[in-house]
Amino acid sequence: QVQLVESGGGLVQAGGSLRLSCAASGSISSIDVMSWYRQAPGKERELVAVINNDGMTTYPGDVKGRFTISRDNAKNTVYLQMNSLKPEDTGVYYCNAILRTAPGPVWNYWGQGTQVTVSS
Repeated sequence: QVQLVESGGGLVQAGGSLRLSCAASGSISSIDVMSWYRQAPGKERELVAVINNDGMTTYPGDVKGRFTISRDNAKNTVYLQMNSLKPEDTGVYYCNAILRTAPGPVWNYWGQGTQVTVSS
């Protein structure tokens, strides 16, 4: 069984920083892609950042230049460094991993989410 456990959320003032972590544990053979999503109140979950197993990163929204995604493959852990935070960054941040538990098909796993609140 695989688990993703996030940590590092909290309350911060606008302009501040937070660092989120997500550790994957269990019978993992390999992790292809790790991502961070967020969901603001009343809105749909949106993709924030993606990193593949070669370290290539993608930032689909308006966080590029403020957020940095990284991963430690030896620890099966992904990080999200968030700088220059804005109130609109507030939401529940979810970790996602596309991984294999054995040679074969990939599986999609989600963490339980961690709350990030940015006050103005």
